[in-house]
Amino acid sequence: MMKAGVVQMTSSADPSHNMKALQASLHRLSEQGVKLVLTPENALVFGSKQDYQRHAERLGHGPLQQQLAELAHHYDLWLVVGAFPIQNDNGMLSSTSLVFDNAGHLRGSYDKLHLFDVEVADAHGRYCESDYFEAGDRLATLDTPFGCLGLSICYDVRFAPMYQALRAQGADIITVPAAFTRVTGQAHWETLLRARAIETQCWVIAAGQCGEHSKGRQTWGHSMIIDPWGQVVASLGSEPGVTWAELDLSVGESIRHKMPVLSHTRLQSQLK
Repeated sequence: MMKAGVVQMTSSADPSHNMKALQASLHRLSEQGVKLVLTPENALVFGSKQDYQRHAERLGHGPLQQQLAELAHHYDLWLVVGAFPIQNDNGMLSSTSLVFDNAGHLRGSYDKLHLFDVEVADAHGRYCESDYFEAGDRLATLDTPFGCLGLSICYDVRFAPMYQALRAQGADIITVPAAFTRVTGQAHWETLLRARAIETQCWVIAAGQCGEHSKGRQTWGHSMIIDPWGQVVASLGSEPGVTWAELDLSVGESIRHKMPVLSHTRLQSQLK
């Protein structure tokens, strides 16, 4: 048994303001004995293309990543930073999940595979992440003291084969940091998350942005933790906050033993 927690935020383009909010949330979660924490997508920088470019850092280097490492060490927990702007060797930016262990070491990362280039019936209207990020090209799983983590980000959750592949690589717990729009979140967020948990028979930890942001952007919130049977065991509403749950990996193992979905898959070659 291990306690995992999520942080729900209304992040802005100001990293210092967001860092203070994150620290307060980590303090609350650490007091509850939480050892694995997920933040939303764009937890430290949520703004324009210029904002991401201004605050982007090289992977494993830079003052913002150093502060995140120090927070993980100080509160003695593993910290999954939902997405952070990373400057790559080619000068482009990626939207990257960062995993820090409880000693403050960067233990893994994941570049968002599926970029959100869509039109939504809200005040913001057009979303085109490919204007300022380049897509990743690999899956990412990571062994931890709590089990194998499978990393994903936001729009990824609409692509079920990716999650089946994460489970095939051994994932026990799948993280879904997000900044779902209010419109798409209300319609699809919980349904998609529960489906991914049921299909993979994994724990799903999902942390969302919430509230009002710049340029008319509204995010849904409703962060949650879902067990491998698809049941929501912890959740938040539409305001910033934290929640947590005890994760028992034997639950997933028992379900997979009784219903071995992965070994029953008949279309594996077509799904690659």
